[in-house]
Amino acid sequence: MMKRINNWLLTAVQMGLLAWSGATLAADKVYVANEAADTVSVLDAASFKTLANVRVGKMPHNVQVSPDGKLVWVTNNGEPNQAANGSAHKEMAKGDHDAMDKPGAVWAIDTRSDAVVAKVPVGLHPAHVVVSPDGRLAYVTNGGDNTVSVIDTSTQRLVATIAVGQFPHGLRISPDGKQVYVANLKGGTVSVIDAASQKEVGQVPAGKGPAQVGFTPDGRLAFVSLSQENAVAVIDPATRKVIRKVAVGSVPIQLYATPDSRTLLVANQGTRKKPGRTVSLIDLESFKVAKTVVTGSGAHGVVVDREGRYAYVTNTYANTVSVLDLKERKVTTTVPVGKGPNGISVTP
Repeated sequence: MMKRINNWLLTAVQMGLLAWSGATLAADKVYVANEAADTVSVLDAASFKTLANVRVGKMPHNVQVSPDGKLVWVTNNGEPNQAANGSAHKEMAKGDHDAMDKPGAVWAIDTRSDAVVAKVPVGLHPAHVVVSPDGRLAYVTNGGDNTVSVIDTSTQRLVATIAVGQFPHGLRISPDGKQVYVANLKGGTVSVIDAASQKEVGQVPAGKGPAQVGFTPDGRLAFVSLSQENAVAVIDPATRKVIRKVAVGSVPIQLYATPDSRTLLVANQGTRKKPGRTVSLIDLESFKVAKTVVTGSGAHGVVVDREGRYAYVTNTYANTVSVLDLKERKVTTTVPVGKGPNGISVTP
């Protein structure tokens, strides 16, 4: 009897240790691309404390955690001595990015060790990266040569290059994984890529300075921020047409819909001379701004966690990340990160 009790206790302890270990490995993290510091900040999503600062390539602009949470993909301009002196969002209000004269890269960070484990060359001046829902492919916009690079994530090799519109910047994949929308910053359009054929199948005229696109999780709506119109264009994915525009703050950049598909968050960056400091919360039934939340100087990147509890906003000119409680619709804390934070992503 005593032996059985001891065995039961041993099994219980082992299961507890495994659960604790699994919880540790699955701890939610937030990854921030610090463009002016050549680093990626790693934040604990529970305590909001900085866990690590990972050295990456020159001017990392955007980050994306893979669907399985194992890798973080980071766009940059290669090794520090290979890049020209410029910024992916220099003069964003004018839509004028400095093109790099050498190919850029996408680096991969292992989320367990927070160490760089792969480096993949892509096109000129890479901006954003997204990963397909099945995790097999990563798509990267190359603003300097008007293309999108497609990477096989298992082999870390380039498998396709897709011609799109003028100066592609932000991109996102439709919830069903069938299409990739690309904001062409200087072309005034959104390119539509068919994920099966890996070809552009159309362009949606959108407006001035398209910076980033997004979808509602239910696939009903798509969006593109218009950085030179201070507005967001709402696109019907079925017809591939703009059905309305919603006025927001100054120079809107990144946008992200909540998991329930009811609210769209839009970060209003403004300019260095006149920084924007807000995030617009658009109600997706009325298509009106339901709330404007003050975050920090140069509100740029935005992402929402899987529960829809928090949004994380990079403040490019303040070198901080604001944590926005979506239920209370207010900032609960502000976290210092590296210089020039831009893209931001959270583990799934």
